Amino acid sequence: MNDSELIEAARAAARHSYSPYSGFAVGAALLFEDRSVVTGTNIENASYGLALCAETVAVANAMADGRRGGLVAVAVTGPADKGGGEPITPCGRCRQVLNELAQLGGTDPRILCIGANEVHETTLSALLPDAFGPASLS
Repeated sequence: MNDSELIEAARAAARHSYSPYSGFAVGAALLFEDRSVVTGTNIENASYGLALCAETVAVANAMADGRRGGLVAVAVTGPADKGGGEPITPCGRCRQVLNELAQLGGTDPRILCIGANEVHETTLSALLPDAFGPASLS
């Protein structure tokens, strides 16, 4: 799977967003070493603090399927008509959730932050330096 296909998987996931309060539909696609992709979308709740981010939903889907590690890339996309169309990055909570899955496999996944007209590529370790995770507990 190439980056364009991973980005399209994230965009497809965003189309299933439940975001009636913010109107900010987010999609995430996780690429694994075996070339499989797991997606997630944000799910809002009338009790705002109970909303789930797309990346967290994707990680939960992956873990529910028995995946433990092997994460090599993540694509995250939001609406092109909000936030000036700038690329979006995972929030702090999602960075930590992604880190848990990445550390289980000893990877530092590429993160594709997708905007209306550009894709910013970084790594999870750049977004969350000196991260706390499973290795911190041993």
